[in-house]
Amino acid sequence: MSISRRDLLKLAGVAGAVTVAPGIVRAQEAEKKDVSIAVGGQALIYYLPLSIANINGYFKDEGLNAQIIDFAGGSKALQAVVGGSADVVSGAFEHTISLQSKGQAYRAFAQQGHAPMIVLVVSNKTMADYKTPADLKGKKIGVTAPGSSTNMMASFFLAQHGLKPSDVSFIGVGAGAGAITAMRTGQIDAMANLDPVISTLIKEDAVKIIADTRTLKDTKQIFGGNMPSGCLYTSQEFIDKNPNTTQALANAIVRADKWIQAASPDEIAKVVPTGYLLGDPELYKLALQGNKEALSPDGMVPEDGPQTALNALAAFVANFPTDKIDISKIWTNDFVIKANKKYPNA
Repeated sequence: MSISRRDLLKLAGVAGAVTVAPGIVRAQEAEKKDVSIAVGGQALIYYLPLSIANINGYFKDEGLNAQIIDFAGGSKALQAVVGGSADVVSGAFEHTISLQSKGQAYRAFAQQGHAPMIVLVVSNKTMADYKTPADLKGKKIGVTAPGSSTNMMASFFLAQHGLKPSDVSFIGVGAGAGAITAMRTGQIDAMANLDPVISTLIKEDAVKIIADTRTLKDTKQIFGGNMPSGCLYTSQEFIDKNPNTTQALANAIVRADKWIQAASPDEIAKVVPTGYLLGDPELYKLALQGNKEALSPDGMVPEDGPQTALNALAAFVANFPTDKIDISKIWTNDFVIKANKKYPNA
């Protein structure tokens, strides 16, 4: 004899509903309510969905108490999670591949961007005569942090033009005012960074763009396919132990992704902390407009994205063990598919 769920609930009503009903509720509750999220440069538009999910209370709505810990670059945020001082990273998608190459199982489960948004520029002060990528040889290139996605993009660009990473000096300059100062004062000759840093320097006519991944078209041209960027990723162990917490995090990010797509630059500039605007709200709004296409509309990883990321990483890291990587294990759309069902028009 089979008993339906409805019959079970009826029986529970007779024999004391507490024994069944709370279990049904509890199944959806987050296993870990206090969650720490490491990020490298939270004020960047690259990480805007994380900020919006926090500012708009989406994490709280999902029953989470999210603590965001900000670092100078994505590689530092990664170290925090691997070292156990944070639960989840809001960082670059390709870090999951790097980790697998070192025998560590990490998986991306909610996308914030579907183009890297990284721009490579040269200084109009120290490289006014720049003509070809060969001119970068022997120069100092600023990146958010050594080993970060900005470092990878710059190295990938160099490799495409016959240069090795050792042909230049990479210098960590962060993702905010420090990066702008480093370029203004001539401490670096070129820089791979993101908005609003890049837009600020362009407005001042301090730099010239030589490679740009803020649009899908340019991204495909540089990387040869869709290149997933900012995402939430964590260890497979965390996902296995905390599936409801992982789902709650994905729900909040998907909701934020959708809110950003529907919001105007004015609305976004009003809700973010004033520090994000770098003293120029109008410029920040222009930067938002320029990056909107690169922000994920729904949290989904494009099917060809993981392979593109692997190809880029293999070009960036010498002797990268490409044949040992199983890209099916470094990402999943399962959580965002459910999140999109929960928030179809968030």
